[in-house]
Amino acid sequence: MLTRATVDRADDATRVIVVWCPAWPVMAAGMTAGLTSDVPVAVVAANRVVACSAPAWTDGVRGGMRQREAQERCPELVLLPTDPGRDARLFEPVVAAVEELAPGADVIHPGLVAVPAQGPISYFGDAQTVAERLIDRVAARARVECQVGAADGLFAAMLAAHRGLVVPPGGSPEFLAPLSIAELDQPMEKWDGRARSERADLVDLLHRLGMRTLGAFAAIPARDVASRFGTDAVIAHRLARGLSAGQLARRRPPPDLAVAEVLDPPADRIDNAAFAAKGVAELLHSRLSAHGLACVRLAIQAETEQGELLSRVWRCAEPLALAGIVDRVRWQLDGWLRAGGGVGRSGGGLRMLRLVPEEVIDGPALQLGLWAGADGSPAEAERAGRALLRVQGLLGPEGLFTAVLGGGRGPGEQVRWVPWGDKPVPEVDPEAPWPGRLPAPSPATVPRKPLPAVVVDETGAEVGVTGRRRLTASPHRISVDGGPARPVRAWAGPWLTVERWWTDGDRHRLARLQVLARGRHGDEASDEASDEAFLLLREGGQWLVEGIYD
Repeated sequence: MLTRATVDRADDATRVIVVWCPAWPVMAAGMTAGLTSDVPVAVVAANRVVACSAPAWTDGVRGGMRQREAQERCPELVLLPTDPGRDARLFEPVVAAVEELAPGADVIHPGLVAVPAQGPISYFGDAQTVAERLIDRVAARARVECQVGAADGLFAAMLAAHRGLVVPPGGSPEFLAPLSIAELDQPMEKWDGRARSERADLVDLLHRLGMRTLGAFAAIPARDVASRFGTDAVIAHRLARGLSAGQLARRRPPPDLAVAEVLDPPADRIDNAAFAAKGVAELLHSRLSAHGLACVRLAIQAETEQGELLSRVWRCAEPLALAGIVDRVRWQLDGWLRAGGGVGRSGGGLRMLRLVPEEVIDGPALQLGLWAGADGSPAEAERAGRALLRVQGLLGPEGLFTAVLGGGRGPGEQVRWVPWGDKPVPEVDPEAPWPGRLPAPSPATVPRKPLPAVVVDETGAEVGVTGRRRLTASPHRISVDGGPARPVRAWAGPWLTVERWWTDGDRHRLARLQVLARGRHGDEASDEASDEAFLLLREGGQWLVEGIYD
């Protein structure tokens, strides 16, 4: 039974209706290829299955499976390539059908569209009636099947749409509680601002800690989640409680940020429209860059020769770069021009195109890169990018990397090498608490593989670390990578760290020690200019050089 207290717990979640077309990449690919629904189909990318149809699922095909394994399980499987432009273009009739009943739809991803529930519910009476009408309208207008869900908050509404349910107001916590913790890892990249790899790691950790359901995770006090897990876990915890994700605050831009262009002659072919789209997108990107802003919610508007107004809003999980703006405008124009054989209800071409950045954020996402020009123009960056891609083509995909700073305790853990062209995201959250983390300054040189070292006391016995965080003796000499023994001028530490203390198999202890050694050649009379400082790591009964200070 829902009580007033239940409703109060969801006071900051907005009522949302979500329309979901299951396995949309497969549906779009099948429609393009002219395949019927009884044919087993899989959409593949990088030799792996992205999505599959119901007949393929029945034969054992699963997302993430290698292409060869999928063909072994289903010899009749039809393989089609992934195509984001195709998915977005063919999804346009679905969005148009939704907006006939519920204006103001937000395309979260091709295959998923969300609308605020207040307007349609006020008109039709209740959410169940709205859901039934949306299903009928999408089937009649777009000739595809969909499922509709409603709940407090986008996350709960998405899961409700997967089950075709209408959750009563205030009932999102009770609806979410028995669901698997794996539901936090949704197959839509960064729909709430987090990469899938980050969320998958969190889900795996929570599962190993014994939290099998969203309700078990939601029962943990928010303060404990924030102190133990970090930023992404706080967002996931709010979702599990049926609350909003608490994303960055966004604001509406001033009216002068919108850009428009009259198309003369009107564009009735996609090549003409794409050329115009690139110019308008570049103008919008330049205007946003001049204000130090980035667009996260873009409205694309157009006017036909007969005066009909068309509009679509694209919600973006991350700030749009120039290429992202161009792609979305091109996809939208492609959908308008090709869907149904013409533009709008009256047909004809487009005579005006307008882009409105409805929501923007401030400029950390627009920080100029190493090669960007002083005026923010991307020309130099594009030239450098093409040159680096050419080098990568000569050396191979794993021949060119860029460094990304992230979280971790040791200096080697805090840098991730990402192949050029991949998204430069840290492997672990750099803002999360890292007990035992090495304080600044970090070593200037970090060997790719730690160097072996020997540390001995005055008697020549090796120095070790006790369980009470003390050295067995004062360091007297040190030898690095088989080099000569050098006198130790000073030392600090040790600092003991126990990693993965909550597990049995991966738990291990390590200690760090800072040592200042005299003379690169072991000469007692050498001056201070030849001294070197080392960051030593004691692990598995052996000393290793983890870093070298200037």
